[in-house]
Amino acid sequence: MDRVLWEEHLHSGAHWSGVVRRGVTLRLTDLEGGANVSTLLYNYEERFERYNMADTLKAQHTAYLTKGCVCYSDMGRILCSVAEDTCGWHDTLCGVSNAKLVAEKYGATRFQEQRNDYHKNGYDSFLNELGKYGLGKRDVVANVNFFSKVSTDAAGILQFQAAHSKASDYVDLRFEMNTLVVLATCQHPLDPEPAYRPRQVRVTAFATGPVSHDDACRNRCPENQRGFRNTEMMYFR
Repeated sequence: MDRVLWEEHLHSGAHWSGVVRRGVTLRLTDLEGGANVSTLLYNYEERFERYNMADTLKAQHTAYLTKGCVCYSDMGRILCSVAEDTCGWHDTLCGVSNAKLVAEKYGATRFQEQRNDYHKNGYDSFLNELGKYGLGKRDVVANVNFFSKVSTDAAGILQFQAAHSKASDYVDLRFEMNTLVVLATCQHPLDPEPAYRPRQVRVTAFATGPVSHDDACRNRCPENQRGFRNTEMMYFR
C-alpha cells in the first residue's frame, strides 16, 4: 500500500461521507465477514453529476463490479476504478434497505429507547449524510453494494449469496475525479439473516497518483478508454 493519508473505523450500522480527491484510493475492508457497504458517488465540484448504474453496466457488459471495472457518471466520465478486489463480486442492482423493511425483518426500534443501538436502514443513512452537502431525497440514485453478491436462478429470481465476503476481504476504489463518497454499512436488503447484525468496516485512504496508459481498468474496453479521456479533459490546464 502506498502512503496512507487517513483511516476510519465504521462500526455496525454506521454511515459516513467525505470528499476523496483524484489520485487517492479508498480501501474498504470487511473486518468480520459478511459486510455490506452501500455506496453513492457524486462529482464534488458539480453534484448534479453522479454515479449512473445503467451506463456503468452497459458500457462494460456486466451486471456486477469487480477488479478492472469502473464506475461511470451520467456524463460519461469515470468517478472511480476498482483497482484491487479480493471479494470478486459487488452487487449493483438491489438498492438499500428502508425503515419499513428493517422494522418488518428485525423489529421496530426507536432512538428514544435504544439510543445508538436502534435499527438503522440504508436509505435514511444516505439522507443523513447527503443533507450535510445540501442534497436530499431527489439525489438518491441506484447505489453499489460492496461485498454483497446477488445472482439469479434458472427462473430469474434474485438470490442473495450468504457468506460471500470473508473477514479481511477488501476492495480498492481509485478515484479519477474529486468525488463525494457516501457510505452506509446496514445489511443488504435481501440478506436472509433473521437477526439485525451489520458488520464493521475499515476505510483507509492512500495516495496512488496518476493512472498509467496501460492501466487494466482503462483498457478493459474501448468505452473505458473514452471515459478516462473524458475525465482527464476536466483537469487539463
